[in-house]
Amino acid sequence: MPVEMRQVADCIWEIPQTGKMRVPGRIFADAKLMQVLKDDEAPQQVANVAHLPGIVGYSLAMPDIHWGYGFPIGGVAAFDPEEGVVSPGGVGYDINCGVRLMRTSLTLEQVQPRMRELVKTLFRMIPTGVGSEGGIPKLSRAELQAVATEGAGWAIGRGYGRPDDADYIEEHGRLAGADPEAASDTAYARGAPQVGTLGSGNHFLEIDVVEEICAPELAERFGLRPGGIVVLVHSGSRGFGYQVCDDSLKKLQKVPQRMGLELPDRQLVCAPIHSHEAQAYLKAMACAANFAWANRQVLMALAERALCTALSISAERLGARLIYDVCHNIAKFEEHEVGGVMRRLLVHRKGATRALPAAHPLVPAAYRDVGQPVLIPGDMGRASYLLVGLPGSLTQTFGSTCHGAGRVSSRAKMLRATQGRNLQQELEDRGVVALSKTRNSMAEEMPEAYKDVNDVVGVMEKAGVSRRVARLRPLGVIKG
Repeated sequence: MPVEMRQVADCIWEIPQTGKMRVPGRIFADAKLMQVLKDDEAPQQVANVAHLPGIVGYSLAMPDIHWGYGFPIGGVAAFDPEEGVVSPGGVGYDINCGVRLMRTSLTLEQVQPRMRELVKTLFRMIPTGVGSEGGIPKLSRAELQAVATEGAGWAIGRGYGRPDDADYIEEHGRLAGADPEAASDTAYARGAPQVGTLGSGNHFLEIDVVEEICAPELAERFGLRPGGIVVLVHSGSRGFGYQVCDDSLKKLQKVPQRMGLELPDRQLVCAPIHSHEAQAYLKAMACAANFAWANRQVLMALAERALCTALSISAERLGARLIYDVCHNIAKFEEHEVGGVMRRLLVHRKGATRALPAAHPLVPAAYRDVGQPVLIPGDMGRASYLLVGLPGSLTQTFGSTCHGAGRVSSRAKMLRATQGRNLQQELEDRGVVALSKTRNSMAEEMPEAYKDVNDVVGVMEKAGVSRRVARLRPLGVIKG
């Protein structure tokens, strides 16, 4: 039976607290996006999450919400450290899946005539696809443990990027509390050849043009100009993070029964934050988060080298600089005001992005007067966005906003719908040169599989959570 939802503001729909729900649920969406949700199980998942012990405020969902494992993708939930739980389903299998944005000195006029060559060079120099390996030489166990503890700093120390890149990465590219002994041998075996690899699914590396400046005074601070060329990297912790999640789900399976906790969905397996099982998960999750930051750091460096190779220019002439790197799937302890009191909470974000406003101490010093950059990838045919966080994020969403367009069609449905179609030509007709490891990986991710990202970011802007700075149009894409 569909859950009851009532509109309480222009862009907010509330699921009343009923039964054993400990808090109400809230979904950020307009009428158009709510129509998309009418046949989706994700609102029920929002209600299910509200049953978990120690949840604070609301079980939240962003406008890119769709069905996921346990928690909906697009879900946000904060838990009290003493009474609350940690749930791997609230982070997901691809721990610290995230996005980074790199600006360049290039212009549309310089790259458009050579886009096919640029995409081919990126595809050749950056490993893509399921099980892909070879971004950098296979790492030893000791090196992998260093990756798991040092994060992006490991890659920077080995010549991938610049010394100040860490200043422009969430958590400076290193999540504290990582214990390399908390990750399994299988996780290390899977991760050993995968640092510097893009992977498959919705992961991509994209060349974009700055198509529209929405907030000139902010765009200037980020070094963006109309017609400028940027690179968007979307990837995560690869097989290492997947294995950490899988291992943890198995270890936590019997904890709810031991707690005497009745769950509305067995995928919401969880453990009290102070328990041995939860602490072990958080230590292993931090390792996977650090793996992902190291991975994206290497990918950006490989992309920079590929662009220089394809265009026969120097790194100085390319002028590549990291604007920011954000994570989408993570659980972190943060300070938030609840009922007029500052509280330390464990915030789960699954398919949601941190979006802190100006003056917040966790915003990088270079951007503290304008707010934290928020990177929202769209789909291969429409647009992506750079946003900044607004004060409303702290009062409404535990400092969170959307993370992308959000699926409307399953991968299986897309494979059926695209049979017999020339997908590459369809994208070229939109002005996008795309290469993928397999036809299926492109079919699964065609633009029609997603909501319109313009609608999604518009909801969060109207709600006062985040603000559009620049719209980016894809020119070239590589996928697994």
